[in-house]
Amino acid sequence: MELIRKYFERWFELTDQDWQAFYSKLTKQNFPKKHILLKSGQIENNLSFIETGIVRFYIPKEENDLTFAFAFNNNFVSGYNSFLTRKPSNYYIETLTETTLWQITFDDLQKIYKETKIGNAIGRQASEELFLKKSQRELSLLSETAERRYLNLFTERPELIKEIPLKYIASYVGVTPQALSRIRRRIS
Repeated sequence: MELIRKYFERWFELTDQDWQAFYSKLTKQNFPKKHILLKSGQIENNLSFIETGIVRFYIPKEENDLTFAFAFNNNFVSGYNSFLTRKPSNYYIETLTETTLWQITFDDLQKIYKETKIGNAIGRQASEELFLKKSQRELSLLSETAERRYLNLFTERPELIKEIPLKYIASYVGVTPQALSRIRRRIS
C-alpha cells in the first residue's frame, strides 16, 4: 500500500486526507500464475497497481498468442482503452507469476476525481504512465530491431525476465522462438 503512495509522491504531495480517500477505495487482490485478469469481450472495470508480479497482454492466435506488452512490479496495469471507453476489450491480460494487485474500480475512481483535490493528478499520473508505455512500444516496433527490443526488455527488468517463458518474449519482440534463441546466443 505504501508503495502506491510513494509512487505518487514522486510527482506531487498527498495530504493524509486525500490519501485516505484514495486508499479507502483500493482493494488488494492476490492472483495465481496464469490467471486471466481480462478476457476479450469483457469491459475492464479496474485500474490496478502491481505490488508484485508480472502480467502480459496478448491476442490469442491458433498457433501462437501475440504478446504485445508486459507489466511489472510498481507499475499500473489495465485494459485502459476499455476502462476509459466502457467498451469490451479485444485482448486478454494474464498473470505470468503469482501477482498482487491494488485495484480501484472505474466508478470509485470517478468519485475520487470529484471528491478530492488530488484526484485528477492521481488519474493523470496513472494515465500518463500507461500512455507513455504504449507510445514507447509503438515506436520500438517501428524503429528498432528485434534484438534491440529484446535488449530493452532485458535491461528494463533483468531480474524478472527469467520468469517469462521464451515463447512470450519471442512474440513480444516479433520473432519466432528459434530466432530469439539465435539472438540470445549472439549477444551472450
